[in-house]
Amino acid sequence: MQFELLEKTFPTTRYQGSKLRFANWIWSEIKNLKFHSVLDAFGGTASIAYKLKKQGKKVTYNDILKFNWYIGKALIENDKTILTNEDVDAILSKKPRVKYPTFIQDSFIDTYYTNEENIWLDMVVYNISKIKNEYKKAIAYFALFQSCLAKRPYNLFHRKNLYIRLSDVDRSFGNKVTWDKPFVKHFCKFVEEANNAVFSNGEANKSLNHDAMELDLDYDLVYVDTPYISDDGGGTDYLEFYHFLEGLVNYNNWYELIDHNSKHKKMQKRDNPWCDNTRIEKSFNDLFNKFKSSIIVVSYRSDGYPAIEVLENILKKYKNNVKTSIYSSHKYALSKRTSQEVIIIGY
Repeated sequence: MQFELLEKTFPTTRYQGSKLRFANWIWSEIKNLKFHSVLDAFGGTASIAYKLKKQGKKVTYNDILKFNWYIGKALIENDKTILTNEDVDAILSKKPRVKYPTFIQDSFIDTYYTNEENIWLDMVVYNISKIKNEYKKAIAYFALFQSCLAKRPYNLFHRKNLYIRLSDVDRSFGNKVTWDKPFVKHFCKFVEEANNAVFSNGEANKSLNHDAMELDLDYDLVYVDTPYISDDGGGTDYLEFYHFLEGLVNYNNWYELIDHNSKHKKMQKRDNPWCDNTRIEKSFNDLFNKFKSSIIVVSYRSDGYPAIEVLENILKKYKNNVKTSIYSSHKYALSKRTSQEVIIIGY
């Protein structure tokens, strides 16, 4: 495969809740604040961390999910390493005399991908796991994650619905051409995008894999984009949506992580106060208190719980100045409701 390096841009992403479309707006709201070191405490897609890296900030990306940590390694911490044509060929080639594992093809029959695709996934995950360079491995995982999402209805793993992709019927959603495109073509496309995103801003940027409450305090600004709880009390559990991707990077102990009572082999639930409407106000209070010496920037939605006014009042306990900005009305994926994107800045 031949790849051409272009102007550095953030790769396309299909993750729910990505702030990529708001990155320029968020930057416009915070660019006049005095800060250099920044923590993206709930990093997700890394789109905001990437924007801040492009602005020359010293960026620490953090996410509690291991697969997201690899995204941070590939796009934020990595400043020069790319996958070569030879690397990609090695990842996509079946090695002679290697006994490849069969966990995906054995465990996810007729669940997310076809049998042939499951065999391919087992091979590629094994090949990626053998890459010694941590940044090459991270880029390869990133390309695999995005390829997996591209071939999924709704770009999620929230239910067993392979039949939606395979049924020969008229559809009002999705893109069957994309779903049916071979994994190899998707993978190569996303490798190229990730390679084109790699750059150095002259800072020692880092990617971490911790609970946000366990992080150090030495940041000028902390950006907070927690999982979202709707006003009816329903939480956005990213492990529920993307458990298959988390499994890919925990391949050797995937079986032990699975909730075997679930129809679609999701992972066992982890305790997550950010998805619990009885604990989320306290969680915000504890987080704001922890980082009270930093500028705090919170992304949330106007129809979220707690209400924006509640978040403002919690932040006012620790900050003399609290400013709220609203972007615009829009609809999120899988939602019929219109919402407004909001950021709250405490300084």
